[in-house]
Amino acid sequence: MITRLLIANRGEIALRIIRACRELGIETVAVYSEADRRAPHVAVADRAVAIGPAPASDSYLSIPRMLDAVRASGADAVHPGYGFLSENAAFAAACEQAGIVFVGPPSSVIAQMGSKIAARQLMQSAGVPVVPGETPDDQSDAGLQRAVDGVGLPALVKASAGGGGKGMRTVTHRDEVLDAVQAARREATAAFGDGTLYVERLVERPRHVEVQVFADAHGHAVHVFERECSVQRRHQKIIEESPSPALTPALRERITDAAVQAARAAGYRNAGTIEFLLEGTGDAARFFFLEMNTRLQVEHPVTEQVTGVDLVRAQLLVASGEPLPWTQADLSQRGHAIEARVYAEDPAQGFMPQAGTLRLYREPRQPGVRIDSGVVEGGDVSIYYDPMIAKVIATGETRELAAATLIAALRDFPILGIRTNIPLLLRILAHPRFQAGDIDTAFLDREGASLADAPEIDVPPWVSAALAQFSAVSAQFPATSHQPRAADPWQTLRGWRG
Repeated sequence: MITRLLIANRGEIALRIIRACRELGIETVAVYSEADRRAPHVAVADRAVAIGPAPASDSYLSIPRMLDAVRASGADAVHPGYGFLSENAAFAAACEQAGIVFVGPPSSVIAQMGSKIAARQLMQSAGVPVVPGETPDDQSDAGLQRAVDGVGLPALVKASAGGGGKGMRTVTHRDEVLDAVQAARREATAAFGDGTLYVERLVERPRHVEVQVFADAHGHAVHVFERECSVQRRHQKIIEESPSPALTPALRERITDAAVQAARAAGYRNAGTIEFLLEGTGDAARFFFLEMNTRLQVEHPVTEQVTGVDLVRAQLLVASGEPLPWTQADLSQRGHAIEARVYAEDPAQGFMPQAGTLRLYREPRQPGVRIDSGVVEGGDVSIYYDPMIAKVIATGETRELAAATLIAALRDFPILGIRTNIPLLLRILAHPRFQAGDIDTAFLDREGASLADAPEIDVPPWVSAALAQFSAVSAQFPATSHQPRAADPWQTLRGWRG
């Protein structure tokens, strides 16, 4: 069994891993940059190691610094969390070579699934449906033009490496191909150091449905059902839920079977996620492999809430060489869970990231609500890292009840000192299309104007009282030029935002 675990991450996921370790009696080691010296994950870990300056490239993304921290702490295992080095095959390989347990799949699997072209080829050979497309050996502009002609329009030109929408361009007319290819290649090269491209048919108005898979070193592989992740902005998920409102029992069986088939084909081990695009509705809907995330997902809590399992605990057990703690027959869905990601950003100003001190931060406390966060009142939100500050997960007997519970929790979640996306989340959750489960990956693109024009947000009386109390001292904190006064109670304090 792992005895001392170094967590190669920060924030809420570091705290989540620490909680699982405490239950298993595993000693924890936090790492921190200069910006995170007083961060909550540093305070609660059993020990902590400094790893460098604030920029992630000099700290959380530095393999040499992370390995130095492993050696200095005497850790026998590393959990990468998500983001940063979590899908870096070189980091996983370095841990393997040093005799350190990497809580995740083998480095060879990370490398193979990190190439979208290699992953597509593997899935095709395993009989898992993939989006019709072409990967030309000729990577010249002319070669990719021929690939687009072969696939047909509309099409997507996509980078083989990376993700998050980088290195991806939509082509709807033939005269757009050259510009799309060159722009995608430049962006992919800059972001991932690899300008290799391929072409796929554009699946119009798809849903994004992913399946949680888990495998061990003893030949066992299971799925832990699906998550609906169609509410996205620029290919970044904002709201996730489980079960998906789009899946019939027959379709659920087909897509989860395909996910397990994909995991087995990859020789997978530990927790992973198979992402699919879903086209159509009902039993006749078609799904296509999109990619595999070779790590724990940000949205894993919704799966835990509807299945009653602890995915992080299972990760640690499997990494220690133990078999999966459950069989497929042990797993079932109960109720519904929806997660909203609370970001330090200003949707009214192009989702500009926010930074500053959390003058007021009060997490909602009510039945059916789980909060995974990595901040505290009085702490700072840094400019250097991802602006997500909390995940609010609501669970109910039905989707309608889960949504209502999540709305109530977000209304009862005052955050002052920085602007957040809470008002936008509330408007999305109250939108008729979301309420009906009629969403796809372009939902926010189409409904952006109506969400911006939605009525002002009502807040509970105690939140209004807190706002009034803080208004007495708000003059001490100068307003920024992009924070206008408004009637919305989340905006009434100069320089504050809920």
